[in-house]
This record gives sequence, structure tokens and C-alpha cells, in this order.
Amino acid sequence: MADVTVSTSIDASVEQVWHELSAIEDHVEWMADAVAITFDSDQRRGVGTSFLCATKIGPLRTSDHMTITEWEDHVAIGVVHEGAVTGRGRFQIVATSPTSTEVTWREQLTLPWWMGGALGGVAAKPVFRWIWRRNLQRLKLRVERPTAS
Repeated sequence: MADVTVSTSIDASVEQVWHELSAIEDHVEWMADAVAITFDSDQRRGVGTSFLCATKIGPLRTSDHMTITEWEDHVAIGVVHEGAVTGRGRFQIVATSPTSTEVTWREQLTLPWWMGGALGGVAAKPVFRWIWRRNLQRLKLRVERPTAS
């Protein structure tokens, strides 16, 4: 199993961070490894929202079904992964000041045998950590970017 936790501080309010994080359809804009998100229904927010997420890391591609299992406005989003890669993921946001927010992303994933199974999970942890840190930096830039006047 690959159990990876990464965090970053974003110079923005919880409301601003939540606005970006809760827009599931836009995750492909800041997650470099997410190629496409296709929803199963019209629901786009809240527990029960489900979608296929096409992912690419180097030459490896997978499309996993994800279902939102936790949704607490301005606090957390949790998902369960089903498919080639199985497991759970969770974003949590906490205000560290009125204008600063800590975002923590935790994934607990099990890789299929053709990705090396448990041994592949151990080997993949530093790669996942690097990718997800970079993704959080992209989220940070997206949230902190100046708006056009």
C-alpha cells in the first residue's frame, strides 16, 4: 500500500481555497496526473458524487472510478478509489489565519499486480509524494493568482 500525505500553505481564506477544491470538474486544471474527469450523473458536489478519473503517470495510464464519501463544506472532501488502483483519498483544509489556509492531501492506495502490487506501492511513494506536492503547488498558484480587474 502507498500511504502518502502532503501539505501546503495557501495565502488565501478557507472560502477561496474551498471554492477551487470543491470544483471537482476543475481538478484536471491543477492535478498534472489527472487527464480527464467524467461524471456518472448530473451530481457534481457532495457525498455520492461519482466519476471516472483518467490518470497518467509517465507511461502508466489508468481510469479509476471514484466516489465522494465525505463532504464537509470548507473542511474536507474524501473519496474512495475503485478500479485498477483502489483505496481512499482525503483533502482537508484548515484556516491558519484569516488569510492563510493549510491544505493536506492524504492518499492510501493499493496498486494492482501489474503495477507491482505492495512492492510497487512502496517504490511509488516518493513518486506520488513528488507529484502530489507539485499538484498542491499548482493549486496554490491557481488560488493565489491575481484576478483581472
